[in-house]
Amino acid sequence: MAKIHFRLVTPERRMYDGDVDMVIVRTTEGDAAFMAGHIPYTTTLGYGMLHIINDGARREATLIAGFAEVADDVVTVLSDSAEWPEEIDINRARRAKERAERAIHDATSGIEHRLAELALRRANVRIEAGSLTEQH
Repeated sequence: MAKIHFRLVTPERRMYDGDVDMVIVRTTEGDAAFMAGHIPYTTTLGYGMLHIINDGARREATLIAGFAEVADDVVTVLSDSAEWPEEIDINRARRAKERAERAIHDATSGIEHRLAELALRRANVRIEAGSLTEQH
């Protein structure tokens, strides 16, 4: 199978840089998959999981907003925040979810409500990813 080069970069670090079979990202419009030969493409990222598939193995990470670009058989993902499942403190993520749910309930303005919703989305993604390591 032909490979596509994949780069995952956050403000803090370069998390991945190598050839893969496929990359699946959560965009603001839904999931998008990229393989060798993909047409040029740019999209905004949502909150969700990133899936890297290579030689039959699968690797996941969280993605919290950002951009993805495909050009010349290179996928570049610039994410505001990304984490490997083993980096996530699942108990901390659960506490963040509880705080966000309380903040949604207690919000007195649209801005407070929206910020609390975003915090809840992030906590849920981190819990989903952290659960992957609990299963192993």
